Amino acid sequence: MLPLPRAIASRKQISALILAIVSTALIAVASSAREGGAKPNGMGEPRIPILLYHRFGPSVPDAMTVRTANFAAQLEYLRENGYHVIPLREVVAYARGEARPPARAVAITADDGHKTVFTDMAPLVERYRVPVTLFIYPSAISNASYAMTWEELRRLKETGLFDIQSHTYWHPNFNVEKRRLSPAKYDAFVRMQLSKSKRVLDRRLGLNVDMLAWPFGIFDQELIGMARAEGYTAAFTMVRASVKRGDNLMILPRYLMTDEMRGRAFAKFIERATAPARN
Repeated sequence: MLPLPRAIASRKQISALILAIVSTALIAVASSAREGGAKPNGMGEPRIPILLYHRFGPSVPDAMTVRTANFAAQLEYLRENGYHVIPLREVVAYARGEARPPARAVAITADDGHKTVFTDMAPLVERYRVPVTLFIYPSAISNASYAMTWEELRRLKETGLFDIQSHTYWHPNFNVEKRRLSPAKYDAFVRMQLSKSKRVLDRRLGLNVDMLAWPFGIFDQELIGMARAEGYTAAFTMVRASVKRGDNLMILPRYLMTDEMRGRAFAKFIERATAPARN
């Protein structure tokens, strides 16, 4: 039986996640500087926040759940206040310097493949006609009780609103595995996680997966090199920042969304996150 993350994160897991976000944020700054990312932007250069969700429901049993009604209110606020939800690939193209986004652009992603993405998120996505990218670890699909099925993922793909990409094969903590395994075994483990996820998603859903969300937001230069070797052209962290032109494509930032992000808090957040960059 493959190891599967639990549907509801414990306090210990949440603490580890917060620590990972803080540590990888520091790595992101150094990595961008070394690899030519995060280039200076002129006055008024757009910034695009990528919103990261996990699961939805009528209540909040854990820190990763956003109440469905609050998600609906966020989409309504975006529509009524002149924001434009754009496909994640357009954000990547902008970071690469190939396109300029519309004013007040925002992107939406959801990690893990929780069943409430199908039951709660998808109807709202279809109502508001906004594009969403799902980052999936295939070991859970049609296997874990909290996860969607392959048929549900196919139905989401058929709407034309959902792009489906990789979150590795079973969502490991690479920091833990690096301590536990020999260098050779760790290298083989990482490459399996990266390649098998792409292969299974491509075969099951008729995709051409080339984007990755780092599990727990964990990355380093070694992992980035292996992801590139496996054919990933962009990867996403949990560093809380908006995407700018010239950012490192393998460590693009995202904002983890929690249920506290609602009403005035959401309005203030989204206004700041989309404010043009200044020198």
